[in-house]
Amino acid sequence: MKSYLSFFKNPLRLLVMLFAITLAPINLLHAESNHEDKHGEEKEGEHKEEGLIALSAEQLWSDGIELAQAGAIKIREPLPLYGVVALNTEHMQTVSARFPGVIRTISRQVGDLVQPGDVLATVESDESLKSYNLTAAIRGVVTERHANAGEKTGDAPLFVIADLSTVWVELSLFPRDVSKAKTGQIVRVYQTSAQLSSEGKLFYLAPAANNTNQALMAKVALDNSAMQWVPGHFVSAELTLNETPVALAVRNTALQTQEGRTVVFVQEKEGFEARPVQLGKTDSEYTEILSGINANENYAAKNSFILKSELGKESAEHGH
Repeated sequence: MKSYLSFFKNPLRLLVMLFAITLAPINLLHAESNHEDKHGEEKEGEHKEEGLIALSAEQLWSDGIELAQAGAIKIREPLPLYGVVALNTEHMQTVSARFPGVIRTISRQVGDLVQPGDVLATVESDESLKSYNLTAAIRGVVTERHANAGEKTGDAPLFVIADLSTVWVELSLFPRDVSKAKTGQIVRVYQTSAQLSSEGKLFYLAPAANNTNQALMAKVALDNSAMQWVPGHFVSAELTLNETPVALAVRNTALQTQEGRTVVFVQEKEGFEARPVQLGKTDSEYTEILSGINANENYAAKNSFILKSELGKESAEHGH
């Protein structure tokens, strides 16, 4: 009783107590409001970012992540073959002296690119003692030169020019596979070390086998306008035996493994989502998707392992 009376005897202590009682509900409401706002922000952030990898267009470009659209494709049944890139002998020119004489000048060397009409050498005729030009008739590269200034010409070619805008690939077919090959079949040629691939048609099957290894030669013509295929280089190839249409497929480079499941990173509005997928038929480039992705959805078709790495980093951060 005395303690209560002491408050009334001391007006200053009474005012402080009344002021604290007045502010207590306001502080309590403010604390609860802050707690709810913070909790709400955390929930909203988690909902927005969980499971999605957000990358800008610049990041996609710098990381080399290419997008493709899921859709129908033909899954191939391939026959693996091996061979070598060769010159297209139908697009070559051999240059010889028109009249016997002495070679006076040489204008082109092996490796030089020439155009029709370019002078390769000049020859002084033994009969007329006049000089005439040896010229190129096609656009191509000088692959052989058998001429030096001061030498006498003969019957052998002095120059060989090859048009490298197309090349042949000479493949070996062994006896067990000969019956599977027919002219007109599609062949995909690869050179893994140079990351090259191209497609052509089988246009030639040799009538006789090689006595040494019993292999039959098969030839495929390839476009080489970019000069990426180098004659003499070894290559691998796949002869397409038949094709099976499937409603939905993705590139094999899109498939990643996460927590024991095969996933594909599908592009959503706010980022990439790792979608578990069920696989069907497959070949060396594409795999059929039975479930997990819809037609026309965009997915990471190249360097998708970068997205897998980013997802792993996110999971580690959330774990801590």
